[in-house]
Amino acid sequence: MFILLALLALVAWALVATVVELRRDGYRPVPTDWSRVADRDAIDGAEAGHVYR
Repeated sequence: MFILLALLALVAWALVATVVELRRDGYRPVPTDWSRVADRDAIDGAEAGHVYR
């Protein structure tokens, strides 16, 4: 019985820690700041002689 209670306490602690870390980590969509994006096309970095698909 003690082991079962210890496992339940561990699971509860893990769930709370996961929620706290997800909130702290910034796990949510953030809009792109287009003023910080470089004005380059994907073709600018292409090398001659390679096939890009």
